[in-house]
Amino acid sequence: MANHASAEKRNRQRITRTVRNKARKSAVRSFVKKVRAALAAKDAAGAKTALQEATSQLDKAATKGAIHTKSASRTIGRLSAQVAKLGK
Repeated sequence: MANHASAEKRNRQRITRTVRNKARKSAVRSFVKKVRAALAAKDAAGAKTALQEATSQLDKAATKGAIHTKSASRTIGRLSAQVAKLGK
């Protein structure tokens, strides 16, 4: 355990960040799941709106550092391609 005041503060900050990032990651997973559910149901309009929400959440999570930037970009790209394919 931390012995110095600065180390105790860093520990408190770490815990706060971990909780915040877990919540962000969980929200991102939920939004991506909605897109995939709409794709599975062959709902082009629903998939498109769900993709917009998921893209926003993925970008925000990547900006805040909860997930890696390239991971967010890759997920957005793959989902976008599937939604575009469904729309044709």
